[in-house]
Amino acid sequence: MAVRLLRPRRFDLYVALGGLLGGLLLWGLGLATRPHTEVYVLLPGRWPVLLPLLVMSGCELLRRTAPRTGLSIGTAAIVLDVITQGNLVTILMYTDLMYAAVLYGPPASAHRIPRITGLLTVAGAVVPFAVWREPEALLIGVVTGLVAFGPASTGLIVRNHREAADAARLRAEQTALLAEMDRTQAVTAERARMARELHDMVANHLSAIAIHSTAALSLEDPKTSQDALVVIRENSVAGLAEMRRLIGILRDDSGDTEPVAAPTLDGLGALVDNARTNGLDVILEAEQGKVPAPVELAAYRIVQESLTNALKHAGPGRVAVSLGSRDGVLTLRITSPYGDRDGPSAPGSGAGLVGMRERAALLDGTFEAGPEDSPEGKIWAVRATLPVHDTVEGDTA
Repeated sequence: MAVRLLRPRRFDLYVALGGLLGGLLLWGLGLATRPHTEVYVLLPGRWPVLLPLLVMSGCELLRRTAPRTGLSIGTAAIVLDVITQGNLVTILMYTDLMYAAVLYGPPASAHRIPRITGLLTVAGAVVPFAVWREPEALLIGVVTGLVAFGPASTGLIVRNHREAADAARLRAEQTALLAEMDRTQAVTAERARMARELHDMVANHLSAIAIHSTAALSLEDPKTSQDALVVIRENSVAGLAEMRRLIGILRDDSGDTEPVAAPTLDGLGALVDNARTNGLDVILEAEQGKVPAPVELAAYRIVQESLTNALKHAGPGRVAVSLGSRDGVLTLRITSPYGDRDGPSAPGSGAGLVGMRERAALLDGTFEAGPEDSPEGKIWAVRATLPVHDTVEGDTA
């Protein structure tokens, strides 16, 4: 298997080329860092200086793609440069390798290298002074700190700042994402609420209009047609009023006007009377006491939609509506005859059952609807339970 060679970055290539040309310029001018008379210059002369320079330039190509490898080879090259007359550019390139190894290397190396170079700096100052007992020996530690510990510390500081900036940017992106998710959820919830309100406020009137208009068209009795037209007019006027009220709420974004009062359970009597006007035989038994406004609205809408469904689908017979509160739970039960109806019926979309179930779920309640057997025959029963204790405490708070 062929080994894929690391491709150096363009900037690293420029750094390596610039360092090589600068070192060759100093070499050509004969500017060395040490005279050949120094005791630790083991390879005097001009030509040995080129080998560390060339190796260090090659290591600069690895400063970001393989920083630890470049630093390891560069350390060997700087040791070789110490026993020659030396080149200033070679030393400068090594400081850049030390800086790059901390800045671009793995996190473990980024924290380990400054500690190691710090220990070497202290050792380079203390050990020679303890051996030679001369103040000039402290310069070895100073040079070690300038060449190794200084660049490593600078790289660690820059790395920490970059990581902090990246973390802040990530937090900002996450905050923006959460805000967008909250906005999307709020829009979705508001659209669902508007759909439920629109359906519950208008569907019953339109269902009554459809049923009575069908009856008026199918019967030739003038008196029956006249009564049907009266009911149609009443429901159309009421439906238009409800529609205008809802549109007014949607269009008014100033917040200056008072919100339209939500229907309460005190209005169940009027709701039942309207259902009787539309032709239903309805009895109402309500002993719910005082309940919170959200529960009151949900219960009212469930009864309203149940009566609408009874008007559209129920067979001939009595519709019973009962409400009762016990042990902190408001219980609703609406029953209607289940079977083929004699008169015309209006088509249903199933959105009413979905809306009632959603209203109960939003209050942590339960909802069930389906046919049942009773002594009077088969009936369609709607059952809902709505907790009231937690909601009352939350509203009071």
